[in-house]
Amino acid sequence: MDKMIQEGSGEVVITNDGATILKEMSVLHPTAKMLVELSKSQDIEAGDGTTSVVVIAGALLGAAQNLLSRGIHPNTISDGFLLAAQKAEAILDDMSIPISLDDRESLTTSASTSLNSKVVAQSASLLAPMAVDAVMKVADLSEDHQQGGMVDLNDVRICRKLGGTIDDSELVDGLVMSQKIAKVAGGPTKIENAKIGLIQFCLSPPKTDMENNVTVNDYAQMDRILREERVQLAKMVKHIAKTGCNVLLVQKSILRDAVTNLSLDFCAKAKILVVRDVERDDVDFLSRILGCEPVASLKEFTKDKLGDAKLVREEPLGSGLGTVIRFTGLPKLNTSKCVSILLRGTNSLTLDEAERSLHDALCVVRSLVKRPAVLPGGGSAEMELSVRLSQWTRRELKGVEAYCVRAFAEALEIIPYTLAENAGLAPVEIVTQLRAAHADGARFAGIDVRKGKVEKDMAKNLKVLQPLLVSLSAIRGASETVRMIMKIDDLVYTR
Repeated sequence: MDKMIQEGSGEVVITNDGATILKEMSVLHPTAKMLVELSKSQDIEAGDGTTSVVVIAGALLGAAQNLLSRGIHPNTISDGFLLAAQKAEAILDDMSIPISLDDRESLTTSASTSLNSKVVAQSASLLAPMAVDAVMKVADLSEDHQQGGMVDLNDVRICRKLGGTIDDSELVDGLVMSQKIAKVAGGPTKIENAKIGLIQFCLSPPKTDMENNVTVNDYAQMDRILREERVQLAKMVKHIAKTGCNVLLVQKSILRDAVTNLSLDFCAKAKILVVRDVERDDVDFLSRILGCEPVASLKEFTKDKLGDAKLVREEPLGSGLGTVIRFTGLPKLNTSKCVSILLRGTNSLTLDEAERSLHDALCVVRSLVKRPAVLPGGGSAEMELSVRLSQWTRRELKGVEAYCVRAFAEALEIIPYTLAENAGLAPVEIVTQLRAAHADGARFAGIDVRKGKVEKDMAKNLKVLQPLLVSLSAIRGASETVRMIMKIDDLVYTR
């Protein structure tokens, strides 16, 4: 189920992403803030499992509370949880299924599993392959694909555009910008063999300082001022055109217009396509992708600081839906791997949640590139951990340590229990059946929420898979946070 969050300003957010929900909540208690940070950490590390990691941490805290009430020292509980977490990571490694990064089906299945619980589940068949293709195009893979590689998701640019439906979204091999081309009558909207300049100064007449002003007494003085402005702008555009630049990106200015209509007129005559209001945060990205250097003054604008693209064009999205700017045929630089996802939606709430869901899917594929192994979903991995930790405790551990590890194992059952509860099933009955199946050796057994029963092999029969890295990160993060909390014996307020 999804949550509707209303902010103090009246803004509404609809989501079921754990990190987003916790970020929007106003929490005051320091321990609660630690759980919010835990969710953020999981989002950064793995991109998925943000809800699961907090649920597991909550269950472990409940288990620790029960152990404390029985007189067990916090340090003993902490050591027991550390031992259990280390063993859990070894078990997850053992039960994981290695995949090849050439196996597109497994990658798509894992991305679909992430999307199936989202608002955009009905579009998972479109977004999952899109996420896989986007990540694989920008991934820096090792020669042996079995060893994985590295991915910088900053190279995957998500361009949001209101209008249409999610099914109208598309993957573009190149750069897409949501800004409009700044043009006057006769200005270009399409440039082939583009030479791209990126400037951080304004194409507008110079202004006086804030505390100064100019007094004009007659029309002749005004005419001289306007004439001088035209001369200055003409010189600026002529200098830019002389370098061979035919596409100009202008950084957004908060003090005055970055580009005036007069300068646009000069640029149109020089056949220069102008894109204004480029955000400051995008300057480094555009510089790296397009191969151009940002220039802060006109004197420094030279030919060697221009970037390249085979084609830059403005593309209409439909009647009343606006336009986007496409850059295709980007230079093949070492750092110039870029794809864009043009994300469409009927309203801003849908677009926001679609972007969050797509980000999770991209992170899932990134996790598989970093660690090419998957686990069965549907609560299968957590129940297998619980059963095998309990068996290991009975077989090899004794005393209070065994008691703590057993409590850790029982706490992990919160994931299949919550999954069954959210699916409208009888959680106690389903979890009991699932525990029995794993005890009988069905280590990939999980909950089929659609049929409301235990499925013997989630990986083979239902193709419900999740990255190994997500589960490892969740277990590691939850246990570390709980152990940190266990070491705190007092809360001191200061001014």
